[in-house]
Amino acid sequence: MTKSNNRLPVAVYLLSLCNAYMYVGASLLITVSALIGFELAEDKRLATLPLAFQFFSIMCSSLPASLIMGRIGRKAGFLLAGAIGALGTLIAMWSIFNNSFWSYCIATICFGIFSGFGNYYRFTAVEVVSNETKTRAIAMVMAGGVIAAFIGPNLASWSSEIFSAEKFAGPFLILMFVYFLSMLTISMAKLPKHVQTKKSGTGRPLLSIMAQPIFIVAVTCQMLGYGTMNFVMSSTPLAMHANHYALSETATVIQWHVLAMFAPSFITGHLSKSIGLLRVLTLGTILGFVSIAINVLGEISMTNFVVSLVCLGVSWNFLYVGGTALLTDAYEPEEKVRVQGVNDLFVFSTVTLTALTTGTIHHLLGWKAVNLLALPMLVAIMWAIVWLFLSQKRNQVKLQNS
Repeated sequence: MTKSNNRLPVAVYLLSLCNAYMYVGASLLITVSALIGFELAEDKRLATLPLAFQFFSIMCSSLPASLIMGRIGRKAGFLLAGAIGALGTLIAMWSIFNNSFWSYCIATICFGIFSGFGNYYRFTAVEVVSNETKTRAIAMVMAGGVIAAFIGPNLASWSSEIFSAEKFAGPFLILMFVYFLSMLTISMAKLPKHVQTKKSGTGRPLLSIMAQPIFIVAVTCQMLGYGTMNFVMSSTPLAMHANHYALSETATVIQWHVLAMFAPSFITGHLSKSIGLLRVLTLGTILGFVSIAINVLGEISMTNFVVSLVCLGVSWNFLYVGGTALLTDAYEPEEKVRVQGVNDLFVFSTVTLTALTTGTIHHLLGWKAVNLLALPMLVAIMWAIVWLFLSQKRNQVKLQNS
């Protein structure tokens, strides 16, 4: 289903709302999850393990989610994911009241499965618009996350008072309603019933698609851009806690970070069209370097936490939205189920690894070490962008000479 004009259909805005709900939950979890892990785990090095399980389940469910929605349709897949997420909130509340670290990890697996499906909101938007407006549609879906910046971290702080006995139980009661609201919203969207347009197995071999420079760079920007952001962001609450900042102050930093992740989406599509995707990706990489420099060279202060996390958020937006748009040029319609699934498998494998290791690195080596170890990912992104730019230049020269 496509639209021939430049006006975005209602479905894109509903997908944007659903994406907002997903990131409301994600920002709420980022605010409290490492702290819950620290409180419940006997070994404090495991503080970010629940987050790692969450991202691991995103990784494991990414490809199956794509294949399932190829069979039963986008809407049915998103509704299934909402039900699983709601189940996770019940398990999380039980875990907190019963002081069970490992059952809390099971709850975060449910949250990860929800996100494994929800990450296809951005690809679903491409299926309901024309090729000319696909980058704008992706950006609009991601722009819904602005709502998360204002709601998610504040919900975590406000709802901590719902249950006087356990301050971390309240946020999960709220999260349950967020998942139900997501299910209600997606039920109103007019989406393609089936993603697959041809028989499975048609199109080019997957390895041939993956060998394309444009695929490699698109995946690298999303994978390592998200990895860098997650590696630093997941340790931020721990770094602030170690420096005696209150939960409300941590929520403020995460709020500014999430706002910076999604607010640029209102201009990312137009910026990509005016200066080109590769320049947007380059700008995102540079902002990542700026964020790391502030954390390594600057003093530990509230201002530096905010500025650094804002730069990191904008960096993620340009790399993730830009990389997603670049990926859509790497496959044909009959290939998208496999390619999108493999793309998100790569992305969230990296996100899982960063979530799994950042807590231990912070505990053993400290905040600056976390940031220094993020640098190689940004260097690899920059190398990939330059490689694609030079590859495209060589191809242009060949065409001119032929």
